[in-house]
Amino acid sequence: MWEKDIDVRAVREIRSKTLVYFGAGAIAKMNDIAKELKARGITKILAVTGKGAYKKTGAWDYVTKACLAHGIDYTLYDGVTPNPNTHQVNAAAKQAAEFGAQAVIAIGGGSAIDAGKSTAILMKYPGKTAEELYEFAFTPEQAAPIVAINLTHGTGSEANRFAVVTIEEKNFKPAIAYDCIYPLFSIDDPQLMTGLSEKQTRYVSIDAVNHVVEASTTAVASPYAVDLAISTVEIVAEYLPKALKNPQDLEARYFLAYAALIAGIAFDNGLLHYTHALEHPLSGVNPDLTHGLGLAMLLPAVIENIYPAKAHTLAAVLKPLAPGLTGNPAEAAQAAQAVEKWLFSVGADHKLADEGFKAEDVDKMVELAFTTPSLGGLLSIAPTPATKESVRQIYAGSLKPCHK
Repeated sequence: MWEKDIDVRAVREIRSKTLVYFGAGAIAKMNDIAKELKARGITKILAVTGKGAYKKTGAWDYVTKACLAHGIDYTLYDGVTPNPNTHQVNAAAKQAAEFGAQAVIAIGGGSAIDAGKSTAILMKYPGKTAEELYEFAFTPEQAAPIVAINLTHGTGSEANRFAVVTIEEKNFKPAIAYDCIYPLFSIDDPQLMTGLSEKQTRYVSIDAVNHVVEASTTAVASPYAVDLAISTVEIVAEYLPKALKNPQDLEARYFLAYAALIAGIAFDNGLLHYTHALEHPLSGVNPDLTHGLGLAMLLPAVIENIYPAKAHTLAAVLKPLAPGLTGNPAEAAQAAQAVEKWLFSVGADHKLADEGFKAEDVDKMVELAFTTPSLGGLLSIAPTPATKESVRQIYAGSLKPCHK
């Protein structure tokens, strides 16, 4: 139990292309960040966030105090919703332009950070829209500097080059990936995460698990992605039940935040495939659907599909959730059922039919999976041939439980 040797109150630096301040109390590093921004000549920033968590967690107090101390003016855009859309990004970019903002501070979970990253691109491309960005009408090479203050343990967006925003009019939920949107600095402070609801705690952690199941099994997966995947699933299996039982358990929040961070780095390296490509149409059609729940409903059927192609990898990665796997391709159904049982055990007990999806909706979801910009790229690196029929089988197999 190496975790017992870790001081959760010691703030560490974790470097990828982003410098992440990680640990309980890391939010105090906002002062150092503001000092560095000022040294770079930044005197005006746009804060991008949702409606409440940025204040309830206390993060906003640190941001405003640091800005005041270093002579940085700010304007606040707080219109980001779960599954953010292009209208919100356009509005934030307009506000940034009117204010003369030179950088973005995104405060929240994946939704706020992804919206902030997208806004940072538009700040460097006046006249362009979020719709053009997410339909790949142009390829950005620069963005305004980004600071991410992460308030959930699931996204990984605070340390990678990805962002996702919905084009509501088309039911499209594409993903972008550009080096220019790696945050300059990020903060992962588990003290800011103890107020997450049981539902949020569950589904953000399940998002992290999905990140690594996919990243470790793509056609471009590396040993690095597999190693991070093994650690991520071990940590989530150990600490998610503890956080669900006691939301104030700082140790549990710390390690779940760490798992989510390394999962984000894992898929920055190994990328993603079926589960995210097939979930995006679900929440593209229904923006009220929690992303992590959508992933949870699909994951068992995806595992059954890909297990024969990546049996040894999945036996290792899934060991804490599905003990007894040997890497035999014939274990596909066993692996899928074991993972679904684990999902149900942590409260993720809904399937597509429970969320209002019907068998007659499957064809529409299949079509969106193949027509939404960027999702074809994910499907192209799946470990099995991603045909319309295989995608249809995953959706159909996710309507009801497979382990009952």
